Amino acid sequence: MALTADAPSRLMLLGGEAFPTKRHVWWNFVSSSRERISQAKEDWRAMRFPLVPGDDEEFIPIPEVPKTVSYP
Repeated sequence: MALTADAPSRLMLLGGEAFPTKRHVWWNFVSSSRERISQAKEDWRAMRFPLVPGDDEEFIPIPEVPKTVSYP
């Protein structure tokens, strides 16, 4: 694999064995439990997630239907 960048950059490469259980993906949430994703959706809507340090002026509302690929 070759990787190039037009400007100074940082890269993080993660790897390892596959998880032993199936993963569910919905928008920005990934879990082995659909119930945890449902709870995360509720928590996001209620703004119970901590703000990102240095980016506390913008809140991105959760989409009703995400534009990302979802695996229920």
